[in-house]
Amino acid sequence: MAHEHPQVRDRTVALGVLALLLLVVAMPIVLRPKNRAAWPEDTQSLIILTPHVQQIREEFARAFDQWHQAKYGTRVRIDWRIPGGTSEIRRLLEAKYGAAIRQGKYTLDEHGVARFETGALEFDMMFGGGSYDHGKLAANNAARAAISGEEVAGPISAPPEPPFEQSQLDGWFGENVIGTGKLYHDDQYWFGTALSGFGFLYNRDVLRRLGVAEPKVFDDLTNPKLMGWIALVDPRMSGSVATLYESILNAKGFDEGWRILREMSANSRTFASSSTRTPIDVGQGEAAIGVCIDFYGRSQAQSVSQPGTPPELARVGYADPANEVYVDADPISILAGAPNPVVARHFVEFCLTEQGQSLWQFHARETGYSSHQTEDGLGPAKYELRRMPARRSMYERYMDRFVDKANPFLFASDAPNLRLRGSINVLMSSMAIDAHDELHHAWKMLNKARATSGFPASALAEMEAVFYAMPEVVDKDGQKVLLSAENATDFGSLWRDEITAAEARIACTRFFKGQYARVVVIAHEHGVR
Repeated sequence: MAHEHPQVRDRTVALGVLALLLLVVAMPIVLRPKNRAAWPEDTQSLIILTPHVQQIREEFARAFDQWHQAKYGTRVRIDWRIPGGTSEIRRLLEAKYGAAIRQGKYTLDEHGVARFETGALEFDMMFGGGSYDHGKLAANNAARAAISGEEVAGPISAPPEPPFEQSQLDGWFGENVIGTGKLYHDDQYWFGTALSGFGFLYNRDVLRRLGVAEPKVFDDLTNPKLMGWIALVDPRMSGSVATLYESILNAKGFDEGWRILREMSANSRTFASSSTRTPIDVGQGEAAIGVCIDFYGRSQAQSVSQPGTPPELARVGYADPANEVYVDADPISILAGAPNPVVARHFVEFCLTEQGQSLWQFHARETGYSSHQTEDGLGPAKYELRRMPARRSMYERYMDRFVDKANPFLFASDAPNLRLRGSINVLMSSMAIDAHDELHHAWKMLNKARATSGFPASALAEMEAVFYAMPEVVDKDGQKVLLSAENATDFGSLWRDEITAAEARIACTRFFKGQYARVVVIAHEHGVR
């Protein structure tokens, strides 16, 4: 029997491995859809930063390309960039535009505001997120850098050129209001393309095991039976969830709002780094209730339900809390110094056409749900996105074709904006996230004391006062004052500076940990362990 020489055998194995590697590399190219490989030479491109999921990106890229070719005669390829959530995108832009100032890629207008030259930066647009973050991009101090010891600052976003006529805006939006918010920026720095509501998803199976009724309002998430079963999100990582927490503060006021947020946090099992995580945890039964954006909640409820199951009987349900739903515009912004501002303006225009708006909420055409979808071409091709359109007229004309028969213009909360957004990151991180173990233990002892027959009323009152206390903090004049409803807005403004925010977070964390430890000591002193 002949034996193969070891060198020959090794060479054969090496060639085989190389062939497999080449096959792996080649397969994506071989299998790439032809329409993606056949862009004509005059194809234009847009570079768009977005937190949107792949389904949204695919539907809007396809539909915009077709619409632009029909209206303007050229195709457009969208180059999506997904560096993270809304807050991470904003931080990236602040860094990029600060660097552009240091590199001299700007001119100063008559008011001393930095304006970036066309093509000064690589990105064209930011698509998605909340009105708060897009509003921050529009501020005159959004991009900042020191030049020769003097601060130079300017907005990161820019209005379209030319601006849209007011008659056009009125045709798209009607009155510029949704609840207590706006549908577009008065100076056209951003435009709402969809609407987002904020509520919670819940797992009926888990709730039954815990003996807890289905939640209706945010205060229901403070039930001590839910300790360890609430899924929350770190607001420092998600602008949309920061908006949700803000909606609780606006609806309930500073004192009651922070009580609810503190007790929800005490019940939490985790603080996820992304708003997409909590619906998954609830769907898998790892959490009983999770805060989320409406479309994430509805989509997750649908994905884990048997086809044809009525929503009220499904294993997972979603709720918009009665009288507490904050509805926010989900905008798009053209970025200052964009390399392709003309096509960026076209994309804004497309997003607000009936065709663009129908992508958010219509049934997918491939499902064959309605003959109308083959007649007029409205609606997504493949994915049902479950988002609420920003145009009022869509609800008046097409509600029968919506996947979700809900009109946010009818249920948006009209609670006034208390301007507490700027204090959320510091307080949620120091009160709950960085002191989570201590908070959880103190909450457990407090509820044991409440349930203990004969526990001294004076000791219980002291425990509650200590548990719910707020710290003294340093104001803009360097004075120590109690953080309260009267001055919380000022601290939010002060803490937007990274250094003061970090200092405040450290000081507040030390305070809250000390308070929670004191709660435990009082409980132990009176026999509760």
